[in-house]
Amino acid sequence: MEWEAVIGLEIHTQLSTKSKIFSGSSTAFGAEPNTQACAVDLAMPGMLPVLNEEAVRMAVMFGLAIEAEIGKRSVFDRKNYFYPDLPKGYQTSQFEFPIVGRGHVEIQLEDGTNKQIGVTRAHLEEDAGKSLHEDFHGMTGIDLNRAGTPLLEIVSEPDMRSAKEAVAYLRKIHSIVTYLGICDGNMAEGSMRCDCNVSVRPKGQKEFGTRTEIKNVNSFRFVERAINSEIQRQIEILEDGGRVIQETRLYDADKNETRSMRSKEFANDYRYFPCPDLLPVVIGDDYIEAIRQSLPELPEQKRQRFSEQYGLSDYDASVLSASRAMADYFERVAEVAGDAKLAANWVMVELSRLLNQNNLEIEQSPIPAEHLGQLIQRIRDNTISGKIAKQVFEDMWNGEGSPDHIIETKGLKQVTDTGAIEAVVDEIIAKNPAQVEQYRAADEDRRKKLIGFFVGQTMKASQGKANPQQVNEVLKKKLEG
Repeated sequence: MEWEAVIGLEIHTQLSTKSKIFSGSSTAFGAEPNTQACAVDLAMPGMLPVLNEEAVRMAVMFGLAIEAEIGKRSVFDRKNYFYPDLPKGYQTSQFEFPIVGRGHVEIQLEDGTNKQIGVTRAHLEEDAGKSLHEDFHGMTGIDLNRAGTPLLEIVSEPDMRSAKEAVAYLRKIHSIVTYLGICDGNMAEGSMRCDCNVSVRPKGQKEFGTRTEIKNVNSFRFVERAINSEIQRQIEILEDGGRVIQETRLYDADKNETRSMRSKEFANDYRYFPCPDLLPVVIGDDYIEAIRQSLPELPEQKRQRFSEQYGLSDYDASVLSASRAMADYFERVAEVAGDAKLAANWVMVELSRLLNQNNLEIEQSPIPAEHLGQLIQRIRDNTISGKIAKQVFEDMWNGEGSPDHIIETKGLKQVTDTGAIEAVVDEIIAKNPAQVEQYRAADEDRRKKLIGFFVGQTMKASQGKANPQQVNEVLKKKLEG
């Protein structure tokens, strides 16, 4: 039987506010445990929450970016459950009336076609604390620094049919929130976490199968692996005549498998009810319009501008605009270099190669954009050849300084003195009389191939410093003279 996967994602996005959603405590990452939790976060008696307006503004920004309905009247609810890192015994969230309603994003599939993925809703809520297991020898430690950090939970429609589509959607959401500046997108630090809802059904069947939820997956690579693993597990159960159980599962990256976390035979009854400590949030058209006018250039707009302004192909423009950090880096290189197409090639080929090899993001590049732009300048003004530029690039990557410093200290300037080049060419011709006769006896097409030998010998003799264009010109003149 041919099976089809049905996938939906719940993406928890930590908003980049300086303080928490209902208190003035800091949201900075990396503080000592329990040093950034005040009486409100700890649910001390008599403490009342005060809504952080910046979180509302950021949520509306996201809603406008995905062309969603904006909830002009949204309500905070209490989602009741008991867990050690939830001191209140409930999570303040939104249920029936979220801040952001239905919207959509467009993803690009591997074959180059586009697909629209629906967003059901995006609601504001507070994060819980964190349970720590590693250092307590059979006990659990609780760090409440994260309790009360503002989250925007983005819930998709079950519109994805493969793990690759799910990753493309996650990347698109990551791109949007980082372009907007409402989240730093650092999945390693938990700024974005993803729950994957997965089910399978016979191809052609309209009804959904029984779904499982994979909790808290924190990288693009793990999302793809976790979903593929779960799809395979469910198919094997069904083909063996078994029944998939509705449950919550965890992904074990070491074993590349999902394992049961807790049964979810029926939908959990969280006993939602409107939070009595918080009034409904009412926003007007003027507020929404002011935020709309403040929106920055978004990924799709930047991709289109890169194509039009810099003459890049659709593919190159898409790659370079996929993340705000990549787009900013490229534009700075292009500005310094004075040649956008050369800048695009160096960023996408040489720089991306080393970033991938070293498992680094563009923000961690040891080569500043200004230095890469200067390197391209030195190619354009014939200070160095393209071949020498790659050597300089490697030295820049290894922390040896700016391109001008490396070129100067290592004596890598290109030889453009025609007299000096002629002297090297004369020497090469004198050493290779047989090849010279062969060249002179050949027709025009054959000569184009044979001249490569002389170019290679000349470049080798000059240690790659001779200007290749001048070498070609001098060789033709000497060999045909």
